[in-house]
Amino acid sequence: MRLVIGEGSCGLAAGAGAVHERLAELRDQSNPAGIELGITGCNGMCFLEPIVDVYDDEGQLHRLVKVQAKDADKIWEAATTGDLSLVDKLLITPEDAEFLSKQTRIALRDCGVIDPENIDDYIAHGGYQAITKILTEGMTPDDVIEQIDVSGLAGRGGAGFSTAFKWRAAKNADAGEDGRKFLICNADEGDPGAFMDRAVIEGDPHALIEGMLVGAYAIGANEAIVYVRAEYPLAIVRLRKAIEDATARGYLGDDILGSGFSCTLRIKAGAGAFVCGEETALIESLEGKRGMPRLKPPFPAQAGYWHQPSNINNVETYANVAWIINNGGAAFAAMGTENSKGTKVFALSGKIARGGLVEVPMGTTLREVIFGIGGGIRDGKEFKAVQLGGPSGGCLPAEKLDTVIDYRELGATGAIMGSGGMVVMDESTCMVGMARFFLDFTAKESCGKCVHCRLGTKRMLEILDRIVAGKGEQGDIEKLEELCYAIKDGALCGLGQTAPNPVLTTIRYFRDELEAHIDEGRCPAGECRELISYSIDKDTCVGCTACARQCPVGAISGEVKHPHEIDPALCIKCGNCKTACRFGAVQVA
Repeated sequence: MRLVIGEGSCGLAAGAGAVHERLAELRDQSNPAGIELGITGCNGMCFLEPIVDVYDDEGQLHRLVKVQAKDADKIWEAATTGDLSLVDKLLITPEDAEFLSKQTRIALRDCGVIDPENIDDYIAHGGYQAITKILTEGMTPDDVIEQIDVSGLAGRGGAGFSTAFKWRAAKNADAGEDGRKFLICNADEGDPGAFMDRAVIEGDPHALIEGMLVGAYAIGANEAIVYVRAEYPLAIVRLRKAIEDATARGYLGDDILGSGFSCTLRIKAGAGAFVCGEETALIESLEGKRGMPRLKPPFPAQAGYWHQPSNINNVETYANVAWIINNGGAAFAAMGTENSKGTKVFALSGKIARGGLVEVPMGTTLREVIFGIGGGIRDGKEFKAVQLGGPSGGCLPAEKLDTVIDYRELGATGAIMGSGGMVVMDESTCMVGMARFFLDFTAKESCGKCVHCRLGTKRMLEILDRIVAGKGEQGDIEKLEELCYAIKDGALCGLGQTAPNPVLTTIRYFRDELEAHIDEGRCPAGECRELISYSIDKDTCVGCTACARQCPVGAISGEVKHPHEIDPALCIKCGNCKTACRFGAVQVA
């Protein structure tokens, strides 16, 4: 019998550490059955954490979900006696199990399966076979790039640019007298609601290392760097250990597997600037400068890190590489659409019933992801919109749910694939407020190098601030559109060029909400504080006092078992009263 605790960041935040600690105590006290205790990364089912996977003596998996420390004793008893009926109440339901069964996993193939801190576990699951195949079977760099080309793998960091094209350009670039080339991983995942790269590094760090080794061999680089967010401490710890273990086993360092190919790998912790997700700004940061984009050309493949030929891809892109080499580029290309091959990982979050990591073939519809895998909107509410592509993406309404996941198809809607954030919104979400939220993020994260982005996003934010405060004016929508297109045309890098997308898609699909804010001084979703008021329906109120007890400013008065009322002069519109009321007596208008 083997017990495996899911210890990604999501699991640990939900209490997996305490579960593990108690199980370890019980094991140390008595373990006559020889039960093994292990860890794994996030399997993507973040909505069910903490998770304990029980593998019986026949190797069959029994998944226990929403486990708490108080459940550990019962789990240990069940494992010791072999009577798993003792933990029936913790078993995953068939409906929730569909979350994984409906996916196709390549980048996430071993996340939530292997021990991320054990290189032998990775090797036992086929790890390092791809680099071994390349170095021992005489594959040339051109052979490797050809397989990547056949696969159709595009960069998963957002731009969707051909990986093979970038690798070939870096391989053929003249390294000059220095002779050095660099392979870089962009793990500076800064999108709100995105956690795909973090989960891969925490759950399967060797897959990243192996993918980077293949890329380094292909372009002729002997130095590789992972630029990772400093806010990902667990990912950094596990990646550092994986580098040490891979070096000790001869997969990193000098003369790898006796092939003559050498490559070192190091970690650079970034300072958290969103703009450093742009490859030239990332390079500036690597060189110890302020992270600001460079003019292109020259492109990094020509003059990147220290002005030497460099290739940059993100974590998910590299995580696909070993699978492609092992299975052939054609197998990867067989999945997806004509324009977008393979699978894509999404971080599904927001007002969704089953949030977590989802990997599906390109060509899957948004409806299949949100309702088929994610289980639809929680609390019985209606779907309103989905925001794709992070703060530089767009918000799509219900009529676009049958749009397929494809770079070209999503681009035509005004949204973008981005790195894979997918934030779901329900009927209670104000789309004007949501556009303002994302624009506030990009305005603050602008590096300030170009005027259009630095000032344009600020002016747009000022207009949206007025609108959500009930001070919108006629012509504001037109001003927003004019600014959007000026910024898109004039910004230097991808941050500025895509920053207007949330506003443009809000104007395109939710113009009526903007007009309601401006023309009627009304927020249809009842979310903008300056445009709403709270009252209590006297016919519904039972006088339970729950609302009064939750009001932080004493704006609610009334006697027990008698209707209460709210003083609008004191009310700060925090919404605590509505949340506390179990009878629906608190009204928002």
